[in-house]
Amino acid sequence: MQDGFIKVAVATPEIRVADCVFNTAAAVGMARRAAQCGARLLVLPELCLTGYTCGDLFLRETLIEGARAALASLCAQTRALPVLIVAGLPVVSGAKLYNCAAVVYQGRVLGIVPKTHLPNYGEFYERRWFVPAPDGSCGFVRGYGEGEVPFGRMLFQCEELGEFCFAVELCEDLWAPVAPSAAYAAAGAAVIANLSASVETVGKDDYRRALVTGQSGRLVCGYLYANAGEGESTTDLVFSGHSMIAENGSMLAQTGRFEQTMAVSEIDVQRLAFERRRLTTFPAGDAQSFLTIPFSMPLTETKLTRPVPALPFVPPKGPGRDQCCAGILQVQAHGLKKRIDHTGAKTAVVGISGGLDSALALLVCVRAMELLGRPHTDVHAV
Repeated sequence: MQDGFIKVAVATPEIRVADCVFNTAAAVGMARRAAQCGARLLVLPELCLTGYTCGDLFLRETLIEGARAALASLCAQTRALPVLIVAGLPVVSGAKLYNCAAVVYQGRVLGIVPKTHLPNYGEFYERRWFVPAPDGSCGFVRGYGEGEVPFGRMLFQCEELGEFCFAVELCEDLWAPVAPSAAYAAAGAAVIANLSASVETVGKDDYRRALVTGQSGRLVCGYLYANAGEGESTTDLVFSGHSMIAENGSMLAQTGRFEQTMAVSEIDVQRLAFERRRLTTFPAGDAQSFLTIPFSMPLTETKLTRPVPALPFVPPKGPGRDQCCAGILQVQAHGLKKRIDHTGAKTAVVGISGGLDSALALLVCVRAMELLGRPHTDVHAV
């Protein structure tokens, strides 16, 4: 966590539908693996402690109590790990059942975030079992930790590094026209965790990738997307476990489809804070509109694994670089073309030193004349 870098992980553990004991053991295994990698935040898939495809079993008290016991077991078994764990489970509050994410840290449930947008179209039937997150301020729920646990939309903020502030949304929340993450980011969340159970169809991985990277760019944030895997593919639906880590419009790490694996990278929260200050259009939201849950996480050295390009302003050698260079030349030539046309200049005079800069200037002048339909002899190279 030194110098503003937070090592994070997204993982797809092996699960068995409605087997809370097995699923908890798999989640604990991923948490220990994340800790060994030095990760300080681990995001697991939607409803991973029970399974997403439990169907009408969600209405059975046996599964509800199994999920409650699974969360308690997850807390107990990860008490010694310096890792924030975000795991999905069904939660009862009042007389209703919610699709939720629990944030666990060193044996304690810091808060529980319910899903806002429940899909009930196509292959999804979530409103058959769950209700959307309640409107209004954050409340509390009992039976899922010590005493009353915060329940609702909230922010989680590190006391030692204030820029490390994160929030949670679940699957369809990202697909909705107005995602909860927009308000979270405006209120100060630099990292968004998304617990998902996204069904696999042809081409959907490309769309999913574009959605995650695009949201991280729009919100100037780190976006952690953990997707459900093959263990859920027990009905007519297929889940691939495609999980991703993106930052400010760039993909940092992702898992392959149909892999029970983990992706690890680092989010530069101080850079994100700087970018948000620099962008005058980035909204200044009201942090007071959300309950903020503080947590203590001592600063330690973060070993970087994310790519750091030697040439940050151009792509690596290959088709991408060729396309980028062609685009640069096109922009310059069209700009010069308009100026020559507007001023009515009869010639373009360029000084040639023999270096790369003047050689590029000459090429731009020649291309501009071509765009104007004029001969190369209208360029005077001195």
